[in-house]
Amino acid sequence: MGLKIWLTDKLVDEDQAKISVFDHGLLYGDGVFEGIRVYNGKIFKLAEHLDRLFQSAKVIRLVISMDKQALIDASLKTVEANNVLDGYIRLVVTRGIGDLGLNPFLCKQGCVFIIADNVQLYPEELYEKGLKVVSCVTVRNHPLAIPPQIKSLNYLNNILAKIEAIDAGTSEAIMYNHLGYVAEATGDNVFIVDNGVVYTPPIEAGSLGGITRATVIRLAKEQNSQVIEKDLTRFDLYASDELFLTGTAAEVIGVVNIDGRIIGDGKPGPVTKLLKEKFFNYPRS
Repeated sequence: MGLKIWLTDKLVDEDQAKISVFDHGLLYGDGVFEGIRVYNGKIFKLAEHLDRLFQSAKVIRLVISMDKQALIDASLKTVEANNVLDGYIRLVVTRGIGDLGLNPFLCKQGCVFIIADNVQLYPEELYEKGLKVVSCVTVRNHPLAIPPQIKSLNYLNNILAKIEAIDAGTSEAIMYNHLGYVAEATGDNVFIVDNGVVYTPPIEAGSLGGITRATVIRLAKEQNSQVIEKDLTRFDLYASDELFLTGTAAEVIGVVNIDGRIIGDGKPGPVTKLLKEKFFNYPRS
């Protein structure tokens, strides 16, 4: 049996989950989305994800046809219909059907669809051994072009960076902004540990305001770790004692090699391991 997909106002069979070729989400990447984890049948921090979804939509002047409570109900129904216990939700809002021109206001109503399925971004062994990553040539979108805080359907900037990672035989790539500072990985936020202090780039450097990122910052502070948001350079990554990534699908995963430089002793460090454990045991309801 295929998946049940929430489309507009009801659940439909996977093979009936179709949108128009004139939808501006398809034609122009005009829309927003959220990736949300499900743990033991419970949706993790759904309210925070919906807040970010509505913020992104507001910035691009996209009207979402459902309110937050309706989206909560639809997400819960989609998870239940697909018997997802530990998995992933992709909640997408497109601009809707328009013409072949750019004018978004000719689209009468946005389209909402929700997919709930199982997901595993990295093999379990990489959480034990750590990732190898590379610095990529692709520069993070300039904030005056497409604000990186918008989680938009136009993900080509990240995809081009991901291609660089794949071509290099690595799992991830680190993206830098137009000033040369660390922005984020292709799908995750970046953290380093230096002399016991946890550092992460500020949102203004070109990273998404990650829900997992915020949770990990809170957990680190609860362990009495000092957490500082500051601009980081490539040198800072190379010289760090620990380097790790956070994200909805990735959760917390250590990086042990960047551009051929070994991080620490070549294994995920103690702070990374502690935060991974604390996040794993974080209340999921």
